[in-house]
Amino acid sequence: MLFPEITPAQKRKNFREALKSGKLLQFPGSWSPLVSMAIQKEGFDGVYISGSVLSNDLGYPDIGLTTLSEVANRGRQIARTTSLPTIIDIDTGFGEPMSATRTVQEMIEMGLAGCHIEDQINPKRCGHLDGKGLVTRDEATRKVAAAARGKKLDENFLLIARTDARAVEGLDKAIDRAKAYIDAGADCIFTEALENEKEFETFRKAVNVPLLANMTEFGKGRLYTYEELSNLGYNIVIYPVTTFRLAMKATIDGLNEIKAKGTQEGLLGKMHHRKDLYTLTRYDEYNSFDSSIFNFKVRE
Repeated sequence: MLFPEITPAQKRKNFREALKSGKLLQFPGSWSPLVSMAIQKEGFDGVYISGSVLSNDLGYPDIGLTTLSEVANRGRQIARTTSLPTIIDIDTGFGEPMSATRTVQEMIEMGLAGCHIEDQINPKRCGHLDGKGLVTRDEATRKVAAAARGKKLDENFLLIARTDARAVEGLDKAIDRAKAYIDAGADCIFTEALENEKEFETFRKAVNVPLLANMTEFGKGRLYTYEELSNLGYNIVIYPVTTFRLAMKATIDGLNEIKAKGTQEGLLGKMHHRKDLYTLTRYDEYNSFDSSIFNFKVRE
């Protein structure tokens, strides 16, 4: 009850099996253990943890300021409350190749089912902003290969290589990089900032491993539907910042109303009700558990 009745290893195994199904898997972004529980309750396939959101939630821009320990510990908290597999963003791997090996091992030990590592220089920037810089293909390939060595703890852990090359070097070079990363041990490719449907199609035809599509709002391309991405042959879709943006907008709107009206009375209909929160956090189950343990009297 305190933890889902499924081990992290089983989550990783289940994720691998789901990838073989041919079904497009939906991974909404979570920035809180409670959000992960809601994602599972609503019937999604997995949970995604955005490096951008982790940075923003700490009050930082998404430029690589978070540390391995911050990301790993928060990743464990967000992943542990659900029986779904969780993918986490490890940015550029928190250092050089040996650090990437350690980072993957840390994520496995923290209960994550997969991670993605990118080929930007550090400090990095959001994948849908201009002015990105890349390390060389050889440097990135060495780091992916090092990250793959970390999978010895559990070969079912999904190593995803993200390339930001489309916006910097063009589509053909992005595909070349993707193929090099696959040869180095990547299990899946994250194709960042593709600009139109034709580019999605081209990438799918060129690469023979699972592909991840990023449906982030306010980005380079339009937001494709589940059906469209399925027809394009993609395997995983993430909605990395959606829940965070919804929560922040609702929070700011609520604060403005309290400031203007002096009360939150008019906001009650927009709130997650107490009874729904109690249901999500399973108060009744905890009460029953507590009662079943302390059901005796101490003799005089």
